[in-house]
Amino acid sequence: MLQTIVEGHFGKESIASIHSLAQAGSNRKYYRILLKSGTSYIACENPHIEENETFFYFTEVFQKLGIQVPSLEYIHTDKMVYILTDLGHESLLDRVLGAENHSDIEELYKKSLKGLVKMQVEGKKQIDFNKCFSSKKFDRSAVLADLNYFKYYFLDLHEILYDKWKLQAEFDQFSRSIENMEPVCFMFRDFQARNIMIKNEIPYFIDYQGGMEGPAQYDVASLLWQAKAALPFELKETLFQYYKKELAILHPFNEMEFDLNYSKILLLRLLQVLGAYGLRGIIERRSHFLSSIPYGLQNIEQWIHQYTNSLQPYPELGEILKQLIGPKLKNKYEMDDQKVVSPLTVIVQSFSYKKGIPADESGNGGGFMFDCRGILNPGRFEPYKKLTGRDQEVIHFLESQTKVNEFLDSAKKIVDISVKDYIERGFKNLQISFGCTGGQHRSVYCTDKMAKYLNEKYGVQVVVRHLIQDEKTGSINTTNRQAEALKRYLPPQPAAKVVAHSKLFLQYLLES
Repeated sequence: MLQTIVEGHFGKESIASIHSLAQAGSNRKYYRILLKSGTSYIACENPHIEENETFFYFTEVFQKLGIQVPSLEYIHTDKMVYILTDLGHESLLDRVLGAENHSDIEELYKKSLKGLVKMQVEGKKQIDFNKCFSSKKFDRSAVLADLNYFKYYFLDLHEILYDKWKLQAEFDQFSRSIENMEPVCFMFRDFQARNIMIKNEIPYFIDYQGGMEGPAQYDVASLLWQAKAALPFELKETLFQYYKKELAILHPFNEMEFDLNYSKILLLRLLQVLGAYGLRGIIERRSHFLSSIPYGLQNIEQWIHQYTNSLQPYPELGEILKQLIGPKLKNKYEMDDQKVVSPLTVIVQSFSYKKGIPADESGNGGGFMFDCRGILNPGRFEPYKKLTGRDQEVIHFLESQTKVNEFLDSAKKIVDISVKDYIERGFKNLQISFGCTGGQHRSVYCTDKMAKYLNEKYGVQVVVRHLIQDEKTGSINTTNRQAEALKRYLPPQPAAKVVAHSKLFLQYLLES
């Protein structure tokens, strides 16, 4: 259905490719449409019409206010499919994970917070909250829903001990204390770095359809304490102070009262997030959420250290939090990046058939080898001869002039079977190789795409090697994580063959 709609809008002959994007927490399905002209768009398929209508309405309001959000290119008559401008591949979270140090991303966070303040204050004035598809306001019922979400999908799944009636009484008391907190603004509801796209160093906001009327503190807490971003406390505090200054310009408030309320709102958000990790990670087995649990528990520990006095009216909840940061869960969710999800390390590499087929250095004598030579070679054309599969010109050529995405989709389906099985059985290594004539264009592109796909979908350790290109550049830099993986899973060998990409290349993967 979606392809027919897209072809009807753009014209079948103008479309170079349509391929699906990785799903996050929602059930909405997203696709990137690349036109032969080089322009790209994002299509969304969502049967929840009321949710879509809220998104359309919010987008219209925010654009009129000059807030950076995607533009709606097209809405199908059934309102279940719509097309947006493409804001690129890089989110603020991608930038954080690829940054050499936190000073590199501080300015982007400040820009995001400045945009948030405008959305919160000016949005509150303009939005008709009767058009919210779920709750109109973050009231007592919504707070209780978040607390019970945490109880059912995290506490009970981990058999945490608590008195049911005491806890419910404290939840009721807690929800009443939050219900009428000031200042009341437009509340984004899921304001996190994954929902902030970076284009030309400008933050754009996406996935705000769950917004409602609510306390301003909720969104800034969501962003600064996002588990996977793992911002150091000093940076969180710097950004929090910056946010308050920006908010005071448009909406004056009592700072002492604001800070007191912030600690409670922050705890609520941290608990709600753990509930989401339990449902999406433990029950639904989505690797991104599962791998975030140790970071979420670490946030609870930091909150207790900073705001422990806020727990005095809630002794039962306080005892629960102590169990969350105790040895039982710490051992279960070890803060070791290589063990968070699986011991599996996947080596994904490109090579040249002219130089011969690479051996499986793990000693298993297996893995996958994909021949990319059935795809039209960009190296035959003068403009691309000195470029590689990482250059945008080559990427555009492959995606618009060849069937490389169909090739990769098939390869992913084959690889998925083994990766899922290897994770379940605790296997430690898998090798995937892409070969082409020179190891420069097609195999490099496919290697990068496969590596990113496996990391996003499964959260496994991925080591990327471009055998021919790394020999040319002499690139033998590794991140600590990659270096340890290579030592652990591969036997000793010449340095020229133990090649993993530097942090700069890992950042490239996140951006592409």
